[in-house]
Amino acid sequence: MKRIIQPPVAKKTPKSLKIHGDTRIDNYYWLNDRGNPEVIDYLNAENAYTKEIMQHTEAFQKDLFEEMKGRIKEDDTTVPYKLNGYWYITRYETGKDYPVYLRKKETLEAPEEILFDCNEMAKEHAYFNLGGISISPDNTLAAFSTDIVSRRQYTVQIKNLQTGEIYSDKILNTTGRATWANDNKTLFYAMKDEVTLRSHKIFKHKLHTDSSEDVEVYNEADETFNTFVYKTKSKKYIVIGSSSTLSSEYRFLNADTPDNSFTIFQKRLPNLEYSIAHYDDSFYVISNTDKATNFKISKTQESNTQLKFWKDLIPHRKDVLIEDIEIFKDYLVVNERENGLNNLRIISWNGEEDYYLPFNSETYTAYIGNNPDFDSVTLRYGFNSLTTPSSVIDYNFKTKQKKIKKEQQVLGGKFKKENYESKRVWVTARDGVKVPISLVYKKGIKLDGTNPLLQYAYGSYGSTIDPSFSSIRLSLLDRGFIYAISHIRGSEYLGRAWYENGKLLKKNNTFTDFIDCSKYLIDQKYTSNKHLYAYGGSAGGLLMGAIINMNPELYHGVLAAVPFVDVVTTMLDDTIPLTTGEYDEWGNPNDLEYYNYMKMYSPYDNVEAKNYPNMLVTTGLHDSQVQYWEPAKWVAKLRTLKTDTNKLLLHTNMDTGHGGASGRFESLKEVALEYAFLLDLEGIYG
Repeated sequence: MKRIIQPPVAKKTPKSLKIHGDTRIDNYYWLNDRGNPEVIDYLNAENAYTKEIMQHTEAFQKDLFEEMKGRIKEDDTTVPYKLNGYWYITRYETGKDYPVYLRKKETLEAPEEILFDCNEMAKEHAYFNLGGISISPDNTLAAFSTDIVSRRQYTVQIKNLQTGEIYSDKILNTTGRATWANDNKTLFYAMKDEVTLRSHKIFKHKLHTDSSEDVEVYNEADETFNTFVYKTKSKKYIVIGSSSTLSSEYRFLNADTPDNSFTIFQKRLPNLEYSIAHYDDSFYVISNTDKATNFKISKTQESNTQLKFWKDLIPHRKDVLIEDIEIFKDYLVVNERENGLNNLRIISWNGEEDYYLPFNSETYTAYIGNNPDFDSVTLRYGFNSLTTPSSVIDYNFKTKQKKIKKEQQVLGGKFKKENYESKRVWVTARDGVKVPISLVYKKGIKLDGTNPLLQYAYGSYGSTIDPSFSSIRLSLLDRGFIYAISHIRGSEYLGRAWYENGKLLKKNNTFTDFIDCSKYLIDQKYTSNKHLYAYGGSAGGLLMGAIINMNPELYHGVLAAVPFVDVVTTMLDDTIPLTTGEYDEWGNPNDLEYYNYMKMYSPYDNVEAKNYPNMLVTTGLHDSQVQYWEPAKWVAKLRTLKTDTNKLLLHTNMDTGHGGASGRFESLKEVALEYAFLLDLEGIYG
């Protein structure tokens, strides 16, 4: 007789949450105390239950892990890039989980100099991440940062690259990035608030001094803004930036005089977003001024940086989104997006050339790569598609020749890109708007409604999910899955307006777009509701929670990774990391209109007594972006209300945070669990 395994049941401790004359009862509010042993016991019990339910797939998970790992070249190196007289390379070695950072002086034939071996640095830690490396202008020192908790609070230290000595300077609780002034002894960095983790202050550190003596050079008092610091590619200026979702502000300082005061570039204005780059005696500004919804590029002199002096260089276009730029000595490169696809535009400063690199594909991903050398005559860019592995390409401005420096190898001997097919289809949403879906699958499938299909989307912050290649995804495609990316509103896939129509009081468009895409995929017999699966993480996990409250009958299973599901409670708690900076994305529920709108879609607040799909929910105990208790509370509430016998599993990684496991391959074990969950529901084990 088969043993019936009972899931954990979290105790109910009702807590009244009152605002605007409205009362919500939260029975699981007590779970938001990671210092409470009862909380840890509950999470461990959920992990044990998940392990028990998935036990019959453990051998399969190992096979999937080895299969995915086997496609990845273990002894691999990045394409070298040159900066200030050195070639920099990142190397991965067989059997090791972490990268080795090294450099070679002047030529690639020079002896290698190991900067950091992360395998050695990670040995004593369950989690390890090297956040950033910043080399001093004279090439002798490296400021580097580490996180050993996975809460994205980095400790900055300084290494002497000539002797190998790590100095006693130690700066805690930073964003992980540090910027050298040109004197080789002054560092600028951003400090985080201990409670909210908002980067709110910029400090100046002098080499060989205690961090308690560091000088605060900027304090971002507005809780809806974050601050950061960097050096321009021209190396002339140190720049402090402050940004919220809808506004930005910059200050700059000559990097030769780090003890002078910063000058405001253009003070913040409501709804003015801009970013700056420096070249020669001018700044180049990407901004949305004068109703430039999709942004435009302006130019202004170093001596006159206020808005009134900005002169249009590339005007606003209604159908073309300007995403970013890269400046070289002789050329300006503009990354544009039109009709969902990236274009790289090349403009010579002498005015003689203005053209686009050709990309001949229906759906692809192209992007500007790492180009730190201001004087370079080549543009490094990346290209891939759903069926084409990633390539790193150097394009010579003078000869107009392309050279593929590296093409991603897919090991194992089975992959041939001609065996797969990708395309883009357009779905008419309920309000008449056309929503694109990028699809990939093995050639030869029949559209008879029997195909398992995994539908993925994100749909928040204007973050665009491009149709890119994944060797890991082949483990689903080769077993008959179709993979679909729904380019729903809330991203910038179709320009800035696409984002604006999927946020704040229009957030519901994100959810209905995804559902309408699901219905289309079923109607066109790509799949059926017995074989359709949905996947989203973080804000995409909110999407998962919303769609299963609205139309649970469409999905056989759902993967929700680090899901942001307790929207109202989180957005009312300004002590939680990220909350205050999110008001421009979701709204401030202290305002009744936003409170009511959020409450209407918040997944946790809208769980009902009805049937839900099979679900695997994952989180990390130390997550600083979506606190672990959101998915934990959600699962606890679902357990008591759902009326089906479908699987509901919660897996908490007790060692990690928002990004999951550290190490090159360790995260594949989490993917193997997710894929095994899906394949098990399809009865596929080989």
